Amino acid sequence: MLRLAAPAKLTLELRISGLRDDGFHLVDAEMVALSFGDELLLEERPPGSRSDLVVKRGDSVEPGDSDDLILRALSLTGRAARVELTKVVPPGAGLGGGSADAAAILRWAGFSDLSAAARLGADVAFCVVGGRARVRGIGEMVETLEYEPLTVTLLTPPVHCSTPAVYAEWDLLGGPTGDNGNDLEPAAISRFPELLGWRDQLGRVSGQTPRLAGSGSTWWVRGSFPGEGRVVAEAIPRQTDARTA
Repeated sequence: MLRLAAPAKLTLELRISGLRDDGFHLVDAEMVALSFGDELLLEERPPGSRSDLVVKRGDSVEPGDSDDLILRALSLTGRAARVELTKVVPPGAGLGGGSADAAAILRWAGFSDLSAAARLGADVAFCVVGGRARVRGIGEMVETLEYEPLTVTLLTPPVHCSTPAVYAEWDLLGGPTGDNGNDLEPAAISRFPELLGWRDQLGRVSGQTPRLAGSGSTWWVRGSFPGEGRVVAEAIPRQTDARTA
């Protein structure tokens, strides 16, 4: 059994730089890997075997969806395994939880085709590389940057922000530029106005103007402001190692 870390990612800045003919948006973003995230226990199976996924969320244990990114990543690498996933990163939070899970599989398998990784999900290629990076294109162009220590406080509301819905809202609004470093922030607030109350809550605690993480729903600020519902995390260098469970 191997224990694989799947660090969450945080988008520090996000600009939308264009639109491809196939409708995919082009981005120019700065991302960092964080000191918390999901964990995978993996037991490899012989080639040609069926892969299985079990997902643990708190006290709940259930079979993984057949279209889960972990199973798709295994299929992409041609490997088979039984995987037990302990979920920490909430879905729809803008922290790349599912992408990080898939990337942990790709790193374990030694799979380094970032264009193929990005076809699994826009954040998967960055999560394969990890650390701190500039990310462009549809996520497949990852330029590593020098590691810089960073402490952030995250507040994730009980709001599931659908990434396709936020991008569609951005298009509907005419492609606004976010004045807080994230072009998707105006669209996310327009589509999910309940985000504003949570932003203001973190703003009162920190004395800062919180920034949306990716397409949301997480708000973040620099520095440590622990408290109920808030996660304090550190930026971490590149994550490459699997550990024996």
